[in-house]
Formats: sequence, C-alpha cells, structure tokens
Amino acid sequence: MKAKLEQLSAEVERTLAAAKDKDQVMKVRTQFLGRKGKLTLLIKQLGTLSEKERPTFGQLINQIKNTLEHQIDKQLTIISEKEKREKLQEETLDISLPGRRPPIGKKHPVTQVTNEITEIFTGMGFQIAEGPEVELDFYNFEALNIPKNHPARDMHDTFYITEEVLLRTHTSPVQIRTMEKLKPPVRIISPGKSYRRDSDVSHTPMFHQVEGFMVGEDISFSHLKGVLTVFAHQMFGEDSAIRFRPSFFPFTEPSAEMDIQCAMCKGEGCRVCSSSGWLEILGSGMVHPAVFKIVGYDPQQVSGFAFGIGIERIAMLKYGIDDIRLFFENDVRFLQQF
Repeated sequence: MKAKLEQLSAEVERTLAAAKDKDQVMKVRTQFLGRKGKLTLLIKQLGTLSEKERPTFGQLINQIKNTLEHQIDKQLTIISEKEKREKLQEETLDISLPGRRPPIGKKHPVTQVTNEITEIFTGMGFQIAEGPEVELDFYNFEALNIPKNHPARDMHDTFYITEEVLLRTHTSPVQIRTMEKLKPPVRIISPGKSYRRDSDVSHTPMFHQVEGFMVGEDISFSHLKGVLTVFAHQMFGEDSAIRFRPSFFPFTEPSAEMDIQCAMCKGEGCRVCSSSGWLEILGSGMVHPAVFKIVGYDPQQVSGFAFGIGIERIAMLKYGIDDIRLFFENDVRFLQQF
C-alpha cells in the first residue's frame, strides 16, 4: 500500500506539471480525486488493511490528498495569472500610435448661406427676430393687406390646417408680429422656413427665406436699393450684375423684384433661369400704408421698406447648383462638397 501511495504521489506531480491550461488541470483533479479517481479507489481499499495499519495509511492518504488539492489550486492560480498577463499584453494601448479621428460633419450649404446672409445684415445694424411656422391666416395674409378671396392668395398655394390656421407661406408674418411689439425705428431680419405646394428644379414645398424690413422717419426707396445692393455685392462680389424690376405685392407699394445674373449660364439663358439669363432672388418694396394702420403705426409719420430673400436661390447661385432638390436629398457625396 505504501509503495502504491508513493507511486501515486510521483504520478500526480508529473501529470500536474504537464498541465498547460485550466481544462487539463481539472482533468488531473478528476483523474485522481474524482468518484472513480485513483486516490479515491485507494481510500476505499483501507477497509482491507489491519486495524494497526489503517491509521498510518489513512493519515498518509489524507496528507497526499491535501497536498494534491493544494497543488491543483496553486496550478490554477498560476495559469489564471498567466492568461491575465497575456490578455493584458494583447490589449496594451500603444500611446505612440496616431489617434483615429472621427469623421467630422459640415454645415449644410443652406445653413452656411443663411449664416452669411445674417452676418451681412447684422453688420448693417439689423436685429434678428423669429416667429411661428404654424401661423394664423390673419398674420400670414390679412394683416399683410391680403384679405380673404384676394387674388394674390392664389400665388401662394397654401398648406391649410384649418380655415384660420396654416403653414406660413413666407416669413413676412414676423414683420407684423414685430411691429405689434415694437415702436419705430425698427430694423429686423427674420430667417426661417416657409411652405408652399410647389415642386420643380427651382421650387420645393419647404424652403427658407429671410424676411427683412426697416421702418422709421424718412425711409425711402433709395434706402431700399442701397441696402439690397450692398447685400448683393457682399454675397456675390462687387462685379456681380444685378437689376431691379417693377413688381406687385399687396403689402408693399411701390414694389420691385431684384434679379442677379444667372450663374449657370452667365446670362446666356438656360433651364434654371428659363432662358432669361437672370434669376429673381428677392421681392421688395415700400411698406403699404394699410399694413402700418393694422399694427398701429401712423403712415404720415413713418415709412419703411421690406424684402424677402429666397435662401436656396442664393445658395444655387453662389455654388453653381442647377437643381434645388439636391439640397434636400441628403446625398453625402453632394453635401461633402461644401
């Protein structure tokens, strides 16, 4: 029995030393300490020994069993620490490597142009005002001298929510809301979204405008032309060709539209400018006396001008884009150019 125990002890050491991972160590535990393990079978043979031999061999077997369990635990700890070191070595951060830069987005071209327009007018002393996109019929039409059944309403092709609530067709309602709150002199621009049921290469159902107006004493049409000419030259360059054409708007009198030479064809005529060589970029005029009366201004004491700029039109001219719908398709290849 003693020879068997010594032989078993030596076998345990050899087998355990050859174990390279946790699975192999656990197999050694099963091989010697399992229900049918070699040491377990020797323990069962204690009953065949004499009463004098049992205590000696029983003590020796327990000693070997405790030593084996200790060696197994120690080997598992060694293997675990080794695996941990290897994993840490694999995951070591090399701070000398260049960092991975996340892709950085850019501002949408419409946003860029809006910011540029805003900077130009704020540089001339205009303040920024805002108003709701879901608007009342009164502010969108009636307060702007466009009563119900007025033929000018047909020009707007409006999205109605109810008979009295609609999506604003221009940013001009901000003009009324601002004059209701402030006394002249007033100098305001209001960039924002507008909505009309229209869609082609130069129109979209949702588009961006900048409404602007100036009201005070002795404001004339010359002031209007001067402000808008400065704007056009700062936006497109001092040599850009512009023109004013007589027009009609119910809320201004006299009224004019401002055109700039088509950037697509350089004035020769193309589908974007309808072969005219010019593109209309804004409507303008002197504020109608009827509008002043609605907001409580005395048209005998004050005068003023107003204008509305189509931001997408400006962006098309500035960047040479021939289809307004490209702004809203979110094609990354298109947007990355700006």
